Amino acid sequence: MRGVRWRRVASQVGRSVAVWAVSTLTMLVLAGILPDFRLRSADGDSATDIAVKAAFGAGAFGLLSAVVWPLLVRLLLLVPALVLGLLVFFLNGALLLLALRLDPGERGTAAPETAVVVAAVMSAVASATGAALAVRDDDAYRRRLYRLSDRRRRSKPPCPSTPGTVFLQLDGVGHDVLLDAVAKGLMPTVARWLGIGDGARPTHRLTPWRTDWSSQTGASQLGILHGSNHDVPAFRWYEKDTREVVVCNRPSSAAELQRRAVGHAGHGGLLAVDGASRGNLFSGGAEQQALVLSVAARRSRENRSRAGYFAYFSDPANAVRTALSFVAEVGREVGQSTRARLGKHRPRVSRGGLYPLVRAFATVVERDVVVAAVTGDMLAGRTAVYADLVAYDEVAHHSGPASRDAQKVLERLDRSLALIENVAEHAPRPYRIVVLSDHGQSPGETFRSRYGLTLGDLVRAGCGLPVPRRAERTRSGAEARAAVRAALRIPVEESGERHRPTRRSEPIVLASGNLGLVSFPDVTHRMSKEEIDARHPALLPTLANHPGIGFLLVRSDEHGGVVLGAYGAEIPLADLDDNPGPLAPFGPGAADAVRRTHSFPHTADIMVNSFHDPADGEVLAFEEQIGSHGGLGGAQGKPFLLSPLGFSAPVGEREELVGAEHVHRVLRRWMRESDGPQVPLETSEERAA
Repeated sequence: MRGVRWRRVASQVGRSVAVWAVSTLTMLVLAGILPDFRLRSADGDSATDIAVKAAFGAGAFGLLSAVVWPLLVRLLLLVPALVLGLLVFFLNGALLLLALRLDPGERGTAAPETAVVVAAVMSAVASATGAALAVRDDDAYRRRLYRLSDRRRRSKPPCPSTPGTVFLQLDGVGHDVLLDAVAKGLMPTVARWLGIGDGARPTHRLTPWRTDWSSQTGASQLGILHGSNHDVPAFRWYEKDTREVVVCNRPSSAAELQRRAVGHAGHGGLLAVDGASRGNLFSGGAEQQALVLSVAARRSRENRSRAGYFAYFSDPANAVRTALSFVAEVGREVGQSTRARLGKHRPRVSRGGLYPLVRAFATVVERDVVVAAVTGDMLAGRTAVYADLVAYDEVAHHSGPASRDAQKVLERLDRSLALIENVAEHAPRPYRIVVLSDHGQSPGETFRSRYGLTLGDLVRAGCGLPVPRRAERTRSGAEARAAVRAALRIPVEESGERHRPTRRSEPIVLASGNLGLVSFPDVTHRMSKEEIDARHPALLPTLANHPGIGFLLVRSDEHGGVVLGAYGAEIPLADLDDNPGPLAPFGPGAADAVRRTHSFPHTADIMVNSFHDPADGEVLAFEEQIGSHGGLGGAQGKPFLLSPLGFSAPVGEREELVGAEHVHRVLRRWMRESDGPQVPLETSEERAA
């Protein structure tokens, strides 16, 4: 035992010396190529003196980075997360200048801007060297992961021997998109899990599931994490009782939706016992939360930047690596959008303004921080972890679901899965990794680009109101934008998305992908077809007969609710199974989804679903997105569930997995199978099932 301990100490010392030597060599090389960085006095020094100076400077910088850096980050926890990421470089450069000043000879100097560059390069090189050496030693590799994660339990209770579960949500990745990526060799980790390839044995099963009518993250993730997405008719909608617009990716709205879901489901959520929620819209009841939007509106100690960012930025090398990738991603987006514009690709939406920065945040910063948090949770032995990776969804909105840009994102997401799988081998308890998506995305040009007017313009025309000569773009509802605002501490309520409509006769028209909602704010109840016809006789025929509209849902005094389509089609909800009418192109399950949404208290006066072409899967988004989701039609309603074979099958051979609430029940059952948290206790109906 003593011999093993001494070998471990000797191995650690050897690695430290190797990292020191490489850092010294790096400093010598940088001193030779950077004019504002030198390691000798003005009179000149011998080669030996310069080498000693470099060794001293590298050692002092490494020591300061290990000891002083975590203290500096803790002092800056109140700084917004992205600002902290930028400060990393300047603070790192200050540590290098301090290291040079510690030399009694005071021969080394560096300009402040040069010190930032030198410190960044040295941190990256030292981190890469340490990782390369440690990966050969399982114990060293485990200790390094612990140190980088900074997520070990302080009390260090004994870790259960039962398996934990990690749920990784690949936002917006449809079932068929995943299979296509596997077939093209873009996702080798997923392919290996499915047993695709020479000699590969499957470890996971792939199951498609069908979303609710509102095929978007707010409805799906709320149902998956909290067991209820009742009364979530869209991504954004107007509530007449509060006279406010609810937006799923607004922190205050997310908090309210979570509160309602907890009350409706009767329990805290999937992660209520020893769980962690990372990068999600909702907490799932987890005690450990990082980058969770529903708590971003609260000003509390738990909601500071340390909730998700401290563990990552406590190592300056992480910030250097992420920042370089961030800059590369911005350049990649600028190049890709320029090629698309010059090549006159169709369909195409605007990708200028701040979008390159938003994309880089979603595909680099948020991905890196969330993955680091998940690895930390696994090393801490948490029972259940749920994390959302939004990278693909953000890129597919603007480049298209099957675009080369989106496929490159899938490649990088697969590498993240491989990393998490590798960390699981070093965790203090076994882990089962479940990968799922919340929805897919359907391709197609925008409603505005095809017809030259927005849905709002069409509604105004049907109401006899003046229509602007030029159609304005509709704000996109991508989740990553709200995450950026939360990271920068910019209140979403002040971003122009929130408004309190005054009582007036003009309708409020909102868009959620290819789903539109029309509400009349001066009427306190949900209007019926008869009331709308009496007030605006041309409105419903104008909408129902437009070639870009698939169908409408309205309340009816005579039938309770009806679906309207072109050429005067009017089908009562009770008759849709025998006569789907305008719902026929939308496939099986459309009638049930429409009837369920009709029962919600806050369903809009008029629900509008765009045209859908079953031949090519295209829809027409009412937002500025060429890959969209939010309504019925195409791949947006067919996400996937990739689960270990050790779990029971999600559903029977002849059953379908329908709705986010059904997915929640399946995940909860799997956690019971692993002796995980039983939240809540199953009902008699579930036990019978």
